[in-house]
Amino acid sequence: MLLKSLLPAAAAVQMAAAQELMRFGCSQLTLDRIDPLVEPGNMPSAHMHQIIGGNSLNASMKPVEYDPPTVSTCTSCTYSEDFSNYWTANLYFKARNGSYKRVPQVANLGLNVKAGMTIYYIRGYQPNAKVTAFPPGFRMLVGDPMNRQASTMQKGLCYRCEANMQQNPFGGAPCTGQDTQAFPKAPCGGGWRVTVHFPTCWDGKNLDSPDHKTHVTYPASGTFESGGACPASHPVKVPQIMYEIMIDTRAFNNKAEWPADGSQPFVWSMNDTTGYGLHGDYLFGWKGDALQRAMDGKCSGDRCAPLKRQTDQEAINCIKGQSVKEEIGDQWLDHLPGW
Repeated sequence: MLLKSLLPAAAAVQMAAAQELMRFGCSQLTLDRIDPLVEPGNMPSAHMHQIIGGNSLNASMKPVEYDPPTVSTCTSCTYSEDFSNYWTANLYFKARNGSYKRVPQVANLGLNVKAGMTIYYIRGYQPNAKVTAFPPGFRMLVGDPMNRQASTMQKGLCYRCEANMQQNPFGGAPCTGQDTQAFPKAPCGGGWRVTVHFPTCWDGKNLDSPDHKTHVTYPASGTFESGGACPASHPVKVPQIMYEIMIDTRAFNNKAEWPADGSQPFVWSMNDTTGYGLHGDYLFGWKGDALQRAMDGKCSGDRCAPLKRQTDQEAINCIKGQSVKEEIGDQWLDHLPGW
């Protein structure tokens, strides 16, 4: 995200409007061990996820055949025409005694959703920038849950250790400045902001690929932010999707509960203690041409004339029970779910 000035984070809404960043909140839909992208049909999947979006989510969602806007009855996103599903792993705290507890998510500044994530769709930073909305059935993955090295981490994935819940002073554009590829190593007074950027160039043919990645890529030169052109192999410029996950680590800042050697105590649900396994999954589900209208209409923030918006409470009320019935870690566990 190209930020033209360093503003206090409390100005997030004004910043989004000024730069035409469509930024909106999606409340938590469910916490579940399913993964319709990487492990379609498997119940349970290998690790726990936190999921937002349309309530038609299930373990088997075949491209095109399964159309979230037509089978969902609600969405946890404030834009009510967005029945897409967005998900990431869950974060856990591992206490010195070896037990685990889930670390909660909170709403981002300026948004009144419950837990969940902040979603961005960005058409570009140039006045004449244009993008093509994703087609029905499109899905993609960024990052690798099995990765444990900084050198093999995809670009645009990072962590920010916030000094306070007001995110003040503002730390600049995501994945710059003090942001890290690995988990923060010290207690954070305002928790973490976790950022996930997706590639912005599509091959124009495939709704998915075997690894859920090779049908998309990055600009051939420059960056999306600088208006860099897409390569000939992936000529279609699509909106930049970005997740911001606000994780409230404050309850776990007592270093007396951290490992005796002083190492950081957090772990992703796929048993990643490094942070390098950060990844995000996306399954498109906007109704009709709503996303294209939003991009052409230069939508910003979470209120935009071309789109329908539901109340924050309606988004919060859209929840889905677990498909895999198990303890998720709101109470102490002796192992990670699935491990």
